[in-house]
Amino acid sequence: MAVDSGKVESITGISSMAMRHVLVELGDAYERQLGQPVEIVSVGGVDAARRVDEGAAFDFVVLAADVIERLAAGGRVDPGSRTDLARSAVAIAVAAGATRPDVSTESAIRDAVLRARGIGYSTGPSGAHLVRLFERWGIAEAIAPRIVQAPPGLPVGTLVARGDVELGFQQLSELLHLPGVDVIGLLPPEIQVVTVFSAAVCTASKRDAAAHALLGFLASPQADAAKRRHGMEPA
Repeated sequence: MAVDSGKVESITGISSMAMRHVLVELGDAYERQLGQPVEIVSVGGVDAARRVDEGAAFDFVVLAADVIERLAAGGRVDPGSRTDLARSAVAIAVAAGATRPDVSTESAIRDAVLRARGIGYSTGPSGAHLVRLFERWGIAEAIAPRIVQAPPGLPVGTLVARGDVELGFQQLSELLHLPGVDVIGLLPPEIQVVTVFSAAVCTASKRDAAAHALLGFLASPQADAAKRRHGMEPA
């Protein structure tokens, strides 16, 4: 990208929506500490992977670990640069102030889903997990008319807040702090799935050394508190 006279060129990255709040906070902290600006585009994970796969000129990418592996296999990111950043669990939300169903066990969640007038889930890893659960429970066909998949880039919590669905399932980081929703719990351990989000330097980057340095900061203990503030655990 063009550099303004007297300004440091930004390191540019792209991520899925699940990591956007963490990365904004950490990017700002990195610039304050080192004077190195960081610009991050956060979109739906499918879109982010497609753009990197098509050779978009980002310096780094942050996505679910399995997607980073696929991009590495395709030559779009440097496999040696892969850095695990955070672990993210799936949570459940209802509209702010709404009745909170029991979500303490697998059977309780199955019952809550069957009773809900609408169920929202994402196009990301949590959504794929929910689809498998519904099929395993034998209720996929029964609830099909009431399922709403949020478009890429739109938080499931937005569907919950505006009343499109009664129950929303998504990464905790995407539901936490979202206006108009109450997070009522995580999926219980017996059905929980934890997604590891990883970063890697794009082979299209012309600032790979700077990108490597940033990834080191994002994975450092200095970044742990920010990750926890946004509903994640350090990887």
